[in-house]
Amino acid sequence: MSGSNGKLVSLTIALTLSAAACGESDAESKGSGGAGNASSTGGSAGAASGGTAGTPNGGSGGSGGSAAPKPSPGCSSGSLATGETSLTLEHGGVTREYRVFLPASAGDKTPLPLVLNFHGYTSNIAQQTLFSSLNTEASSAGFAVAYPQGLANPSGGQTSWNAGLCCAFGDSARDDVGFVDALLDDLFAKTCIDERRVYATGMSNGGFMTHRLGCERADRFAAIAPVAGVLGIPAADCKPSRPMPIVHFHGTADSLVSYDGGLLGAPSVADTLQGWADRNGCTGPAKSSFTHGAAHCETHSGCKDDVEVTLCTIDGMGHCWPGQSYCPFGQSSTDISANQRMWELFQKFALP
Repeated sequence: MSGSNGKLVSLTIALTLSAAACGESDAESKGSGGAGNASSTGGSAGAASGGTAGTPNGGSGGSGGSAAPKPSPGCSSGSLATGETSLTLEHGGVTREYRVFLPASAGDKTPLPLVLNFHGYTSNIAQQTLFSSLNTEASSAGFAVAYPQGLANPSGGQTSWNAGLCCAFGDSARDDVGFVDALLDDLFAKTCIDERRVYATGMSNGGFMTHRLGCERADRFAAIAPVAGVLGIPAADCKPSRPMPIVHFHGTADSLVSYDGGLLGAPSVADTLQGWADRNGCTGPAKSSFTHGAAHCETHSGCKDDVEVTLCTIDGMGHCWPGQSYCPFGQSSTDISANQRMWELFQKFALP
């Protein structure tokens, strides 16, 4: 445990330096979701229309989900403004926080897809907004993003998610999955969301949390895209109610959540993704579906309900968000954009 604790302390320092180096503040992060740049716009268009596979901004195409939208109650009564809004709700006797970003297209009351984006251990909403830059993709592609805020651990005061092994130290009974349920109900009542098109992503401990939601809330999340976080609950306890599409991003030089496993007893990335392939009944081997520079993705075929199980590996990348040039811990990589690739997957799948 001493080595693992040392890595977690290093992550705390790294994230603190990250905020300082970027000049990040809560005020600066507000309204950061401007119009998408040429690269992100190209990626979204490529995914929607069937871009060129194997290029940074293209994709294999996507149907956008065949199920008819299920408008949330907020489509008739919601009043949230476009841009960023900070919200609170009561859950488990505690006031919990989250922030939602709505693109300009939210003004016409069309039910929007929603992506929940979970920060890492010791981090917060503002840092995750900056670190992932997902609002830019959301502006370009036309989806909403919600950023939940984790709670401080009583044993160490660090913010985290209870995702199993990582990282609610001293607070393992905390019901963060229940908080996510409450957040969705609250947001569905306040703005116009397509309840069949809700997705999850997250960094590090947020990636662990994303895996847990894929296991335990397959009735609410249509697909997941963890970044630098593996399955933290026992594999035998991961019993999704339906096949779960997934794309997972991880650097081989990640020294905090090792590609080969081991942190706090966590499984390897390969074992985590093979577990999803097995749960989803994939009968075909993983084959190359994307290659660019140090980034390469392999996708399993023959899965139930035609879901996809994809692992995107970035050789030499550290504990980073792929596609971002800045990384607080290790070498970054822009050879693949996690934001564009996850949106490509999300467009293809909706809840039945």
